[in-house]
Amino acid sequence: MLGAGTPTPTAQRFGSSYVIEVDGALLLFDCGPATTHKLVKAGLWPTAVTHVFFTHHHFDHDVDLPCLLLCRWDQSIGLEAQLKIFGPPPTKRFTEGIIGPEGVFAHDWKARIALPGSQRVYVNRGGTLPRPAPVVDAVDVEPGFSYSSANWRVTAALAEHAQPYLDSLAWRLDTPDGSVVVTGDTQPCATVEALALGADLMLCMCWDRQRRMDEMGENVGQCGSTEAGRLAERAHVRQLVLVHAGAKLEEPEGHEGALSDVARVYSGIVTLASELDVYEIS
Repeated sequence: MLGAGTPTPTAQRFGSSYVIEVDGALLLFDCGPATTHKLVKAGLWPTAVTHVFFTHHHFDHDVDLPCLLLCRWDQSIGLEAQLKIFGPPPTKRFTEGIIGPEGVFAHDWKARIALPGSQRVYVNRGGTLPRPAPVVDAVDVEPGFSYSSANWRVTAALAEHAQPYLDSLAWRLDTPDGSVVVTGDTQPCATVEALALGADLMLCMCWDRQRRMDEMGENVGQCGSTEAGRLAERAHVRQLVLVHAGAKLEEPEGHEGALSDVARVYSGIVTLASELDVYEIS
């Protein structure tokens, strides 16, 4: 759990990002604030990230992509697999606008390619000159998209969050060891419920306790405690992890209250995620 919070920074949580290690690959779902730093704090290395899957393009889900792309390229010695990025529009334009030949950070990598000192560091790491420019395969995808590797498969479904202004997706990862669903930001909806059916673990947004969200009119496009629990129960999910937790849930009353709300409507295991928590699926 790299990012378990919201656009509001707190001392405990900020933004959304989750990394799943499977079959020797690191699959990153969203890339919110300080994802690259948190990845390293978790004992993982940016060059080991092979795929990125975006749920949508609010800044708390994608703002660290420039850092990840530049750090991964800078630390590379040219032997790593080409990074693949999938997400709803504007994933492709966003990525190219960061690190493409005319991207906002092109000045950085072009200088590092040409500067003798940077060339020496690259060679000392094990690279061979000339140093290649960064190449990233970024693809815009729609609900129903599926991508498979030898031992895992990801599938995207519609998530109801910020339409018509932003497309939003939920993702499911299926592996021989089990399945994980990342809802992204969404209100309860049939498409996410169908995607999550029978999953071993579901990471579902929980902005606040449901009653407060209903009273404040903040229940549109988002799940709160009770609706997250009901979604997990209807989908027969074995374990529910509440993520995208708002600041109110960091207070003891909010934390315990949210878990109690969920327990009244959901019969599985439920936890409220903290950043750098680790979950094992087997």
